[in-house]
Amino acid sequence: MGRIRVELKERSYDIRVERGVLKDIGRLVSGLGLKGRAAVVTNPTVGELYGGTVVESLSSAGLSPFLITLPDGEEYKSLEEASKVYDALIAERFERSSPIIALGGGVIGDMAGFVAATYLRGVPYIQVPTTLLSQVDSSVGGKTAVNHPRGKNLIGAFYQPRAVFIDPDVLKTLPEREMKAGLAEVVKYGVIWDAGFFAYLEENASRLLATGPEIEKAIEASCGIKAEVVGLDEKEEGLRSILNFGHTFGHAIEALSGYGAYRHGEAVAIGMLMAARLSGRLGLSAECAPRLEGLLKALGIPFSPPAIPAGDFLEAMRLDKKVVGKRIRFVLATEIGKVALREVAEKDILGFLESYARA
Repeated sequence: MGRIRVELKERSYDIRVERGVLKDIGRLVSGLGLKGRAAVVTNPTVGELYGGTVVESLSSAGLSPFLITLPDGEEYKSLEEASKVYDALIAERFERSSPIIALGGGVIGDMAGFVAATYLRGVPYIQVPTTLLSQVDSSVGGKTAVNHPRGKNLIGAFYQPRAVFIDPDVLKTLPEREMKAGLAEVVKYGVIWDAGFFAYLEENASRLLATGPEIEKAIEASCGIKAEVVGLDEKEEGLRSILNFGHTFGHAIEALSGYGAYRHGEAVAIGMLMAARLSGRLGLSAECAPRLEGLLKALGIPFSPPAIPAGDFLEAMRLDKKVVGKRIRFVLATEIGKVALREVAEKDILGFLESYARA
């Protein structure tokens, strides 16, 4: 079992990585002092696979759980779907001391967290991520949000969970495409923080799609890196921005392609390689792009961008949350394991996008 502590100024919490932890959710939630009604927010696929296990565990621990099932897909991460969760909580007379449990991937985690942050001005919530991407990224750090038609995660709040419970065994039912999408975020941590971890991924690429010890180690290492970064900068006032490596390009790809055309991790993989190549074009790092491309190939993660006009791409990136004073900032690689935040002139961005499209 791995246990990682997220140390924050106001309140800290544990990330627990343990095979079979779903069956113990009730005892663990009760141990946090939470009781009464418990809303388990999930989607149809995950609910069918694991909803019964979680509900039974919560009931055995003395809580009174009920399921709220939302449609699956990034296109449903909206205020409209969030309103349905509010309706269900009101109908169940949900109280401020009762927990919301997010059982699913990044969409469920983001939406359940957003509702938890805003219902009754804040109720406790637990992250129980069931995709690799959500286990290593979105479940940790307290970012909650829904999308707006013009941009991803534009409506949200920083709101930390009471705990994160990760069961690597659930990855056995995850489709290969989702596993690969999650591995893109795992790769990100090596690029931005730990060259040794990046080398580990290169050495174990052929084994990472399995659910054995290699992926468990990768989950723990990824969560450890994110916990360290979030502990140093909870509200993304500086350092935490490095976690968005590849996301400025990636979020634009998601928005312009229609949410759901690309998995989030797929868009991030494309965005990371674009950011690495932009880093090389600006003279920051010559080694990052070829090594990153080699690792993405070894993992079978697609990294070819869609055909998007450069002007449309630029306009979408103007809505990125890292834009300051209408100037677009990118997280760029200076070497494997180190990145920096840089402003890039729009004419240089356009030139890069136009040359990238021709390559």
